[in-house]
Amino acid sequence: MEAVHVFPTALCDRLVRAGAIAVLVIDNVDHAVRTAQALWQGGVEIAEVTMRTAAATESLALISKELPEMLPVAGTVLSPLQVDLAIDAGAAMAVAPGFQRETVLHAQQGGLPFAPGVLTPTEIEAAIALGCRTLKFFPAATAGGLPLLKSVSAPYHHLDLNFLPTGSISEEAMGDYLAFPATMAVGGSWIAPRSLIQSEDWQEITRRAQRARKIVDAIRQKG
Repeated sequence: MEAVHVFPTALCDRLVRAGAIAVLVIDNVDHAVRTAQALWQGGVEIAEVTMRTAAATESLALISKELPEMLPVAGTVLSPLQVDLAIDAGAAMAVAPGFQRETVLHAQQGGLPFAPGVLTPTEIEAAIALGCRTLKFFPAATAGGLPLLKSVSAPYHHLDLNFLPTGSISEEAMGDYLAFPATMAVGGSWIAPRSLIQSEDWQEITRRAQRARKIVDAIRQKG
């Protein structure tokens, strides 16, 4: 088994405190900073820029530079090359929808906290074997939701794994995921969907961010 690669304590604390990760698809670089500002104003401090568009890398870099108070995350990182792009853009961490051994190792070698995507015990154990302890649970809602996450994570409770459930998680379901002790933060594209970014509806994005913040606060206060 490889050495354990635990996320830095400060990063873990911030993920838990933030609770919500806005998953973004940005097509126009000019929208990057305005989207992040709208999220911040609503109380969401983590922006995951998915590396799925031509504008993604520059958008991530702009958010990192112009809004240092935000936590910039590179999403949909599928290769060692994209790991390098994420590091150069100033990403604080990166996530992937699936598990690619070479990509995970490259991120670890580059010092980039990386959460590979998992869904099954086989994938979880492959990640564990590389020392990963923070994992993206994807696609959460469509694959079985919170009951599946509880079931597949149970055998590994003693390893103190942390999960970032993402994938079709609705606003209504967000609180249930956050209430699960192994959940560190929940990703949601509903907070700032592509359509709202393209239409430049910053006020609606802020309103949605405020609702996400209220959900997080309600769960954290109970805990």
